[in-house]
Amino acid sequence: MIRNLGELKGPVLLFGGPYSNLQATCAMRREAERLGIPPERTICTGDVVAYFADVEATIDVIRTWGIHVLMGNCEESLGFSANDCGCGFDEGTACNLLSRQWYSHADSQISQANRLWMQTLPRTLRFTWYNLTFTVVHGTLSSINQFVFPSTPDAIKQTEIKKAETDCIIAGHCGLPFAQKTEAGTWLNAGVIGMPANDGSSNAWYALLDTHDGQSVFELKRLTYDWQSAVKAMQEAGMHNGYAEALANGLWPSMDVLPNAERTQKNIRIAPLICEINAIKQLEC
Repeated sequence: MIRNLGELKGPVLLFGGPYSNLQATCAMRREAERLGIPPERTICTGDVVAYFADVEATIDVIRTWGIHVLMGNCEESLGFSANDCGCGFDEGTACNLLSRQWYSHADSQISQANRLWMQTLPRTLRFTWYNLTFTVVHGTLSSINQFVFPSTPDAIKQTEIKKAETDCIIAGHCGLPFAQKTEAGTWLNAGVIGMPANDGSSNAWYALLDTHDGQSVFELKRLTYDWQSAVKAMQEAGMHNGYAEALANGLWPSMDVLPNAERTQKNIRIAPLICEINAIKQLEC
């Protein structure tokens, strides 16, 4: 299902992957309120529920907030009562093995009402903003769980941008924030709020579409929140796995899904970024 949001006027807030991390989700909502960005200009790229403990409470925050939410692979799987998360992890990998525990927890906690809500979510969002067209997907337009990283070949990104007939694709799923310009258009990823970006910091990431000296810009920003309480919630739920540790040390429990180029960036701090969308040229803040 495609949902057209029409023309959005003013700053747009983008974030992905709440991942059942209630504390991060509440912090993101407070940040939106601090920035004065209303729900109609706030977009979540999916995976509201995943690795962490507070399944129903996280969904409730997102739903009462009233923002635009995309169907991620986790919404697709939980919404339609699939046997696994549909994340695209290879069989037998550490990510695949770890996913069995958290998916079982999520599947046992979620209400039927929230499953039905997940079923209604759009797979694609479209909008215009300052004469640019944007298409929002979870993985790619072709596949809800396709991983697209900074090192993913430009040819793949260009094919998806052309298929979407758009100036910019905003994607989620991969868990890393980045912005890239291709010959066909621009690829943007806001990162996720529920999990660190494997850079050794417990902070999460979100993004803004805004203007800077008359230019349309994409800004990647850190989100700080009470990760200690998120860890405590996991312990109380009996979820003793590497994801709780990741909240503290900022490092993923497995890098199975990462290409070699991204693996070499482990524990290297990602810098906040503000760049001109059309050129992906970093601007002076």
